[in-house]
Amino acid sequence: MRISNILVSVDRGATAVDRVRLAADIAWRFDTTLIGVAARQLVTMIPVESADASQRIFEIEETRAKEELAEGRALFEREAGERVRTAWREALAEPLAFLVEQARAAGLVVVSRQGPADGDPGPMGVAAGGLLMEAGRPVLIVPPGLHRLSAKRIVVAWKDAREARRAVHDALPFLVRADQVHVAVAGPEARREGATDVAAYLSGHGIRVATHLLHKPEISVADEILRFARREEADLIVMGAYGHSRLREWVFGGATREMLETTTVCCLMSH
Repeated sequence: MRISNILVSVDRGATAVDRVRLAADIAWRFDTTLIGVAARQLVTMIPVESADASQRIFEIEETRAKEELAEGRALFEREAGERVRTAWREALAEPLAFLVEQARAAGLVVVSRQGPADGDPGPMGVAAGGLLMEAGRPVLIVPPGLHRLSAKRIVVAWKDAREARRAVHDALPFLVRADQVHVAVAGPEARREGATDVAAYLSGHGIRVATHLLHKPEISVADEILRFARREEADLIVMGAYGHSRLREWVFGGATREMLETTTVCCLMSH
């Protein structure tokens, strides 16, 4: 199974270099095109005394934005290297809206984790949670400091819901190449989530798979899954992303929110 184009969000934050390197390595292994995407929104409401002053400030802001986009493109082209096919897309626009729009061209979108201590990606940064809810594509969340994903050992964090089913389907290009896949169900109702059916489905694709029922109510589901992934030496977690819109903001389920902010393992999520 192939991935038709991989899209990576590019900004000027501290995690951008590793994110592009990781995305480029995946694109090389799947023999597909890596698309770098960046956007920078202009400040349009500038309170000044005259129209001429407003125009001068706008021109300065536009020049600065174009320079930042040019720096982003240079970073992308440098870190992607020459062994993969690449394309570049940029705009003077709101970054999340532009990235969601461009996601139509790709089978996977790569962004960085954005926890409280992960630093500010700057005005070209994209919130991973909003992207997950709006893009209609699987999103790979990359923790800081990771520049390669082997995906030889994968944990599927299973919950019998539409989002998890979508995530398993979207992750098949990785799952069929893995040496070992673990379907893990966390929580007191783990036996009722149908993990054996998921394992049978994956086995039908020739995937080596095992099921695990995790019962540790004293810690959160996200912590339990991360602990299990570390124990199994997995470097990729596959899971559904749960959330809904309220007052123009996205409200996430507990495990989804924790993974977006704290995951130490690459996490492929679908909504």
